[in-house]
Amino acid sequence: MTHSRIAARHPACYNTVGRQEATELKDRTAPVNLIAVITTVGSVEDARKLATALVERRLAACAQISQIESVYRWKGAIQHEPEFRVLFKTTAARYQDVEEAIRALHPYELPAIHAFAIEHVYAPYGAWVEENSSAT
Repeated sequence: MTHSRIAARHPACYNTVGRQEATELKDRTAPVNLIAVITTVGSVEDARKLATALVERRLAACAQISQIESVYRWKGAIQHEPEFRVLFKTTAARYQDVEEAIRALHPYELPAIHAFAIEHVYAPYGAWVEENSSAT
């Protein structure tokens, strides 16, 4: 039996189920304006220092540290260096404060600091990030 035939025979049941599924999907992907801010450092100690400082200050709800290898041009020469990427989960409203804190604590002459929007977020997790990266 097709959906249209089921809907014709049981319109109230079909519409309620459809609305419930749509509401559940909406709740799971509710926009919460979260961003991920990324920087790289040369040691795990520096990565942990940044991660801990920003989470303690409630600038980010959490920070993830991963080991990477970077290839880049610096002062005219190609560099191949092991680095540590620190990804901070926070809100767009906190970006400027996050950037300022990273700049103040960062050991590099020219730190890479960039962010991207997190477009689809499980709503309860998004609320947790917002709560734990708020000023109060």
